[in-house]
Amino acid sequence: MLGLSRTNKYGNIRTEVDGIKFASKAEAHRYQELKLLQKAGEIKSFRMQPKYALYSQNNKLIGYYIADFEVIDKNDHIWAEDVKGVTTQLFNWKAKHFRRDYSLELRIIKA
Repeated sequence: MLGLSRTNKYGNIRTEVDGIKFASKAEAHRYQELKLLQKAGEIKSFRMQPKYALYSQNNKLIGYYIADFEVIDKNDHIWAEDVKGVTTQLFNWKAKHFRRDYSLELRIIKA
């Protein structure tokens, strides 16, 4: 059951599904899709809000990137997903560092 509340500065409507609060209806929808894919055996598992440390060129911690989901498919391929309606400069910076620091694919799911 979807529960709805206020919008944020990008027009996203915060949404609740299964007692979990999501930043947008699109993110909640992707969560529901991932649950169905898992039930169908297309993916083994997924986790929400995985946190990745980001490092500078000289290996100093410079921040964190929190993806919306991390997914493991039936062939053990792992990737991170971010549901985006708008990509900001900050997101682009974090995505650049994530891609450099981790061997995981970063998939952008358009809202």
